[in-house]
Amino acid sequence: MMGRFGLIFGKISLKRLQTNLSFLLFSTTLWANLSEILMSDLQRSLVLLKPDAIQRGIVGEILTRFERVGARMIGLKMLVSDKDTAALHYTDDLAQRRGEHVRKMMIDLITSGPIVAIALEGVDMVEVVRKMIGSTEPKSAAPGTIRGDYSHMSFGYADSKGVGIFNLVHASGSPEEGVSEVAVWFKPEELLSYGKIDDQFHFPTA
Repeated sequence: MMGRFGLIFGKISLKRLQTNLSFLLFSTTLWANLSEILMSDLQRSLVLLKPDAIQRGIVGEILTRFERVGARMIGLKMLVSDKDTAALHYTDDLAQRRGEHVRKMMIDLITSGPIVAIALEGVDMVEVVRKMIGSTEPKSAAPGTIRGDYSHMSFGYADSKGVGIFNLVHASGSPEEGVSEVAVWFKPEELLSYGKIDDQFHFPTA
């Protein structure tokens, strides 16, 4: 009996240790990335193309918009997110602001199919990307924005059906959020530092 209890307790302790180590590694990586970016003149923003963007076959059109504005793409990958990663992205802060049911709905949506994660870098990149994607509610998004051009769903309709709103894309809301979100979806070795021929126009120096 004691042997079985010891085995179970040992498994629980090992699992807890693995969880603590994973969190410590994530925190260390986040701090290193934050320090690096804060010393730079450029900002990073995370963009997620959600399952509805993938299913509608408009990934290339959305990526083209970021390329045309001169954003430097330093990370790009397609994946199916697990619940744990999605929970690191949609944190408890979201539940406190909008309710746990909203957080759960957004986690369920982002894990419902393949997504594309993009790390962008540029001058005031967070503000630029937010401007390009438009308002959270596609119905209210201005023409010319990604949500305004490719979707029209409203909060009212989504609420009446008890579903999350399909608005195609997520983008970081602040420079600090950009750093932390990039660290959730990308390992440091997955981010590339390189120059482009048009850098002289987008990132001029004296």
